[in-house]
Amino acid sequence: MSPQLLTLVIQLLLLFTPAPTTVTSHYNYNFTSTSPPSQSEWRPARATFYAASDPRDKVGGACGYGDLEKAGYGQATAGLSEILFERGQICGACFELRCFEDIRWCIPGTSIIVTVTNFCAPNYGFNPDGGGHCNPPNKHFVLPIEAFEKIAIWKAGNMPVQYRRKEGGIRFTIDGSDIFISALISNVAGAGDVVAVKIKGSRTGWLPMGRNWGQNWHINANLKNQPLSFEVTTSDGLTVTSYNVAPKNWNFGQTFEGKQFES
Repeated sequence: MSPQLLTLVIQLLLLFTPAPTTVTSHYNYNFTSTSPPSQSEWRPARATFYAASDPRDKVGGACGYGDLEKAGYGQATAGLSEILFERGQICGACFELRCFEDIRWCIPGTSIIVTVTNFCAPNYGFNPDGGGHCNPPNKHFVLPIEAFEKIAIWKAGNMPVQYRRKEGGIRFTIDGSDIFISALISNVAGAGDVVAVKIKGSRTGWLPMGRNWGQNWHINANLKNQPLSFEVTTSDGLTVTSYNVAPKNWNFGQTFEGKQFES
């Protein structure tokens, strides 16, 4: 075969040979997201409980809220491990927790909302997986047994949970009767501990509320059929004003959300 003919054959073969096919996998092996998770997304952690006789249910712990019962938090509280506690900046924040994975001990369809009031200190005498529940890098919640048993059977012990931050503003739960108005202040960011509250109706000026106990504040005033505004001051001297938080037709027993302190 002459060189010219051989070259012609090679060119014809290249012309009619199909191009290689690129195969795209339907499986994604990249499990690391480059974007930070939203605060509203469920995240994994673990939770344990302490008994009612434990002194932590009588004092406010690292967040300095005093007697938690008198402060109005009751048993809906949590101590956080070091990696979650953020050196106290998280105090006063609210989290929703639910039991996860363990069908033996989880109570299906339940979740709880707790306020951060304490710090669970690391115990470096144990490994993070061997008793040092609150050691880095563990994300851990310590709950009163009364709160724990709302989502899981107490025998669960160190229970896998999922959590998410309850974002939003300061919450005002209004109670009372007639001209007696009580407001429970919760989900307070920043310093977290409220030292002064004022309330305002559409037909009044700003009226100072008295501390009934803890974060329950009260006033004797007829504010029915008026939208309500609140002014909240924390121990660091900062004030947040939330106008027209409650509409004109508010009722006792309702909870309303206002603005929030910047963390």
